[in-house]
Amino acid sequence: MPRNQLLRLAIPLVRTHGFSREALARSVLSLPVPHQQPLSDAAVLSLFGQGDDARRVLIEGWLDQAREEMKIAQVPAVQGPLSVRDILASRLKSNEPVLQHLPEAFALLASPASGLPPLDPLPGLKHVSKIADEACYIAGDVSVGPAWFRRRATVAAAYGAAELHQLTSPNTAYEFLAHALNAAQKVDSTISEVELFGRYVWRSWAGIIKSSGVLP
Repeated sequence: MPRNQLLRLAIPLVRTHGFSREALARSVLSLPVPHQQPLSDAAVLSLFGQGDDARRVLIEGWLDQAREEMKIAQVPAVQGPLSVRDILASRLKSNEPVLQHLPEAFALLASPASGLPPLDPLPGLKHVSKIADEACYIAGDVSVGPAWFRRRATVAAAYGAAELHQLTSPNTAYEFLAHALNAAQKVDSTISEVELFGRYVWRSWAGIIKSSGVLP
């Protein structure tokens, strides 16, 4: 049974079933020739891993697909290449159907299987960094050398702040994104200032996770 095909079929089920093993189990009901019953827990374990490992596979699969959809972002009334702001706004829009499930998903990604450390910042930083890199590439950014890294660091920090804001105030997420990008552009983009902005994003992300009640 093709694992990647089932993962793709499970992604639309996140809207109704969250980032759960049940969503993975029910993927076979959407096959061209659907199964009569969802996958057994043993089959989910065999295909996707045990416990929360299977859920992490689904979360990563959803994040990968949402990032791929940035390449075909469409913004009405915009002619020619899209701006970084337009592309990031389209990425925020991809969150909307599953917004209620994202705090728990982020909490799971930030929780190492070993339990140590209690919160791992690397998954969150990788998440926003990949989005920033994709947005800059699509927008035709031609930065090189240190400017390439600084540009992506500031875009990642701005997007990360906007995504965190979206979790608690979705109605103003797009205005916040514009504000965050403008603030990032006004920063004298030294490494130290970018690092401070990044630390703010991580502290805020950790706060959102803890306030969700998923972690103590």
